[in-house]
Formats: sequence, C-alpha cells, structure tokens
Amino acid sequence: MLTAASFAAAVGGLFALSLAIDRHYEDSFGRGREPGRRRPWMRAAGAVALLVSLLVCCHLRGAAQGWVLWFGTLTAGAWVVVLVMGYAPRRATGLAVAAGVLALAALLCSAW
Repeated sequence: MLTAASFAAAVGGLFALSLAIDRHYEDSFGRGREPGRRRPWMRAAGAVALLVSLLVCCHLRGAAQGWVLWFGTLTAGAWVVVLVMGYAPRRATGLAVAAGVLALAALLCSAW
C-alpha cells in the first residue's frame, strides 16, 4: 500500500510541476492562459509531493535502498506524465488531483 502511495505522490508531484510551466499549462487549459499566481503554489505542491514520495520510499526500504526505489518510482511516474502530457494534456489536471487523493488515501489506509 505504501508503494502505491509513493507512486501516486510522485505522479501527482510531477504533474503539479509540469503544470507550473507555461507551455504545459496552455496545453491543458487553452492557448493564451498562464498559471499566474497559481505557479508558486503548484511548484510548492509538487515539491511537497515528491518529498512525501521520497520519505515513504526511505521508510519502506531504509536510507540506502529507499533512494534507489524513489528513483525508480520517479522514472515510472515521469513516463506517465510524459505520455499524458503528450497525448491527452487536458486530462492532466484531473489525473493530478486523482493521484493526490490516491496517495493520501493509501497513506491513511496504511497508517491504520
């Protein structure tokens, strides 16, 4: 369950970071639109989600193997983000929110 939480947090974080970029934001929300005041919040949310993913991986496997697991998780998550942003950019926001909710639910379920 924690592995799914780590993956979902990584995907959500990478989506948030990609939507903070003007071009990806325009692809998702239409030409001529920019993230504006949302940009710092999206960057912060992306960084926090990636940090959560790292902490979960280090909790699962320890400090040495946790980093390796995290890099693998980031690689798989990056592939998801690249494919969605390349082929269905309008779905990126919904998938980012869904990944965040899934990560939170998985973390809460594993805590009990």
